[in-house]
Amino acid sequence: MALPLISRKKQYAAVVYLTLLFQACNGFYLPGSYMHTYSTGDKIYAKVNSLTSIETELPFSYYSLPYCKPHGGVKKSAENLGELLMGDQIDNSPYRFHMNLNESVYLCTTLPLSEHEVTLLKQRTRDLYQVNMILDNMPAIRYTDQNGVKIQWTGFPIGYSPANSNDYYIINHLKFRVLIHEYEGAAVEVIGTGEGGMGFISQADKNKTSGYEIVGFEVVPCSVKYDPEKMAKLNIYDNFTTVSCPQELDKSQVIRERERVSFTYEVEFVKSNIRWPSRWDAYLKMDGARVHWFSILNSLVVILFLASIVFVIFLRTVRRDLTRYDELDKESQAQMNEELSGWKLIVGDVFREPSHSKLLCVMVADGVQITGMAIVSIVFAALGFMSPASRGMLLTGMIILYLFLGIAAGYVGVRMWRTIKGHSDGWSSVSWSIACFFPGIVFVILTALNFVLWGSRSTGAIPISLYFILFSLWFCISVPLTLLGGFLATQAEPIQYPVRTNQIPREIPARKYPSWLLILGAGTLPFGTLFIELFFILSSIWLGRFYYVFGFLLIVLILLITVCAEVSVVLTYMHLCVEDWMWWWKAFYASGSVSLYVFLYSINYLVFELQSLSGPVSAILYLGYSLIIAVAIMLSTGTIGFLVSFYFVHYLFSSVKID
Repeated sequence: MALPLISRKKQYAAVVYLTLLFQACNGFYLPGSYMHTYSTGDKIYAKVNSLTSIETELPFSYYSLPYCKPHGGVKKSAENLGELLMGDQIDNSPYRFHMNLNESVYLCTTLPLSEHEVTLLKQRTRDLYQVNMILDNMPAIRYTDQNGVKIQWTGFPIGYSPANSNDYYIINHLKFRVLIHEYEGAAVEVIGTGEGGMGFISQADKNKTSGYEIVGFEVVPCSVKYDPEKMAKLNIYDNFTTVSCPQELDKSQVIRERERVSFTYEVEFVKSNIRWPSRWDAYLKMDGARVHWFSILNSLVVILFLASIVFVIFLRTVRRDLTRYDELDKESQAQMNEELSGWKLIVGDVFREPSHSKLLCVMVADGVQITGMAIVSIVFAALGFMSPASRGMLLTGMIILYLFLGIAAGYVGVRMWRTIKGHSDGWSSVSWSIACFFPGIVFVILTALNFVLWGSRSTGAIPISLYFILFSLWFCISVPLTLLGGFLATQAEPIQYPVRTNQIPREIPARKYPSWLLILGAGTLPFGTLFIELFFILSSIWLGRFYYVFGFLLIVLILLITVCAEVSVVLTYMHLCVEDWMWWWKAFYASGSVSLYVFLYSINYLVFELQSLSGPVSAILYLGYSLIIAVAIMLSTGTIGFLVSFYFVHYLFSSVKID
């Protein structure tokens, strides 16, 4: 009687606590960085991210070029694990604004450009490098008109070179347009997870929240030739006369040795009706959205229809075989076994240990880890927990999830090892192999790519300190959890086979066609579920576009899992029908072969969509990262197909009457 009383008291206390919490918090905002409000005249500093280009895919530091530096030196902003791995390097900048005050400001005049600086500026301009500025956690965007169509770009170019000229011109004057929304303090608590960490606006501070919030950050880049002698007399942040962007080349700032470049900017604050929670809408609008939705929907409907037909026919066939077999008496079954061929004749061999069984257990275990990470990450992203305002959070979350899912990988891998071997000997070796297999592949590829990035002096190179951090996370979290999962699997009941395995293996009849041909063909159907979405994902990675349709990605993931399971089961059944009892690896690669098509599609995307990608270094980086993605997809889809096939074969032969 005491326990229910205590339980009721706890429930009552929880209800009272939640009631008080909701009274204190009339509303909240999740996700994204917490809302900043500024009063008129408040100082706001812009930040700068790495210079990026779709031509090379090699990020470089903003201050690797002769730009004005802030007072007090360059200071890096706090970066999370995902930002570091993506090559982001966010630094402070001298660009300073005063809230709701329009002004034209002088920054600095450089020393005479050296030969090295001129060469570097021209090279970065030829490679179409973009300057990426950030204000209140929002990247700067610019608009251009191409054939009457308004196109949105993130960032602005370093410079440009006219079509009929050999000269290069630097962007040295920026016209900023900051959209602001007037905000009046209310009984609102704001909760967020931005780059400033968790932030709260409490009830007591509601009067302080009145002011302006930044809801847009636009830039118009210009090249203006100034008199360096006259401009050098000015001090930083001195006001000067507003200038218009010149159209004549002789009034633009040329990149030439011994030239002195003056940097200026002007800012205009424009009141907007856009509210703070909707300020990212301008960035998340995808070109050809209608085509995107209808193409995916069409693919989903067609593939679901085909998969359902195959699955229904398949179920009817298996059920008919089982019904006919069960209706016979023992003598008739023996006679049937002598007269007929098919999956019923390999009862004594179907669960024979496969070749390289340890490797199979390791790959399936790593596939469980990757699949779990992908499902949880996409579900949270689809629910809105992965805001674009939180840079690198998606990648950081995926890494953390992968580390903690090591316990599931160890459990599945070691339990399968016990099932195949019939004992637990060597489980620690299997657990260590699980912990090292996929991370080892990624480590080798990333290290090779890192040497390429180090040679190019790119900010995309992973620093040695980050290597130690990643190694520590892996060794202190993933490895112990994988070993713990393996230990728990040794304590669990092993999966019992429904039939006995014969001492002498049955000879497999010769086939008219090789098995690998069926396996390659099986991968086309899963690939059909994701190739359209794959195009948009590759575009977001390599063309710098925002990808934020995680709801559709979740639907595609569910459909991919379903189709992988169906394809693998159908192919396994086909092999069993031709008396091929070596189905283990074939079930894995039947669905895992989709990774081959993903890699080939990545090469196709490189050739036809990234034609501007220049140099072998960029191609090596692209292919290296594509290979990591393909391996991860192979392990994930192969695991899905294998586990479903294993339970199908187990169910199929447990339904047959055996003496």
